[in-house]
Amino acid sequence: MQNNTKKKIKFSCRKLWKLFGDDCFNFLNNKNFQPTSDDFKKANIIPAVQNANIEILEGEIFVIMGLSGSGKSTLIRCLSRLTDSTFGEIYFENSDLIKMKYKELIKLRRHKMGMVFQNFALLPHMTVLGNVLFPLEIQGMKKKEMNKKALEVLELVGLQGREDYFPKELSGGQQQRVGIARSLAVDPEVWFLDEPFSALDPLIRREMQNEFLRIQGLLHKTIIFITHDFDEAIKLADRIAIMKDGKIIQIGTPEDLVISPSDNYVKEFTKDIVRSKVLKAKSIMDDSSIDNSLEYKINENAIVDEFSSTIVKNDIKALVVDSNNKGIGTIDKNKVIDILMDKI
Repeated sequence: MQNNTKKKIKFSCRKLWKLFGDDCFNFLNNKNFQPTSDDFKKANIIPAVQNANIEILEGEIFVIMGLSGSGKSTLIRCLSRLTDSTFGEIYFENSDLIKMKYKELIKLRRHKMGMVFQNFALLPHMTVLGNVLFPLEIQGMKKKEMNKKALEVLELVGLQGREDYFPKELSGGQQQRVGIARSLAVDPEVWFLDEPFSALDPLIRREMQNEFLRIQGLLHKTIIFITHDFDEAIKLADRIAIMKDGKIIQIGTPEDLVISPSDNYVKEFTKDIVRSKVLKAKSIMDDSSIDNSLEYKINENAIVDEFSSTIVKNDIKALVVDSNNKGIGTIDKNKVIDILMDKI
């Protein structure tokens, strides 16, 4: 997970609403922007997004998750302005997307946004290289520069040697890699991904998740990622927003959501999560005991799974250190076992 301190806000929305029905803005206004469930039913209006407030930091993976119908895909479409919202504000850094003219918005999407969706949306009559070149051609990039960029991103996603293949000649995972390469070719500052791996079988899905993290480790994009799978969310996310009925119920790190769920809905989402895969050393350490003579040191942000076997197998105590390598606490075998046995 990343340290989000002092990072600038890259993308945000404030008081964002998206309703489906007749005369939605006046409905909201008449209800003083506080409609009840009964109000929606009586007006025959569907609340897809309700009063969403989000700040996404530069370089973070921000995951939006919820069950089907929770509003997560509608929210991401509103943020990218593929769908117009009913009310609210959307900002890319200091640029107001709601007030942005159509030509400005198109330019922003072409040069600063990348998008990957669940259906790969590849052009079947084009080769792998042709699919990746397509958005660069739209940008008007020169041919030599365009080819160089396309080959670079294909190598990045592990598809070198398959430039002349057609989509039908590729596996599902390879097709998704083409989609990822195509979206990265424009070198986006913000990368939208709407359940990009959900159509893949479990083994390929895990492979793509690992590949995704590898690419992010190299490129450090600002990513808005949608999933309904909490295991996927905790593996990928710096922070997670959980949605229900168009509302954002809670935003926090995976650890925050597991340790301090805001309500029973979030608690239900996190109840089956293996805590050792989420909890960090600083959350379970004994900060009243600092022994700088201990040889085994653990960074405060290390996940329990990363060091549990070493401590348990060798029956040792570890010194937890901060980013300056200063001791801030200790962890012993009994504390780790309690976590592994789900007693904490």
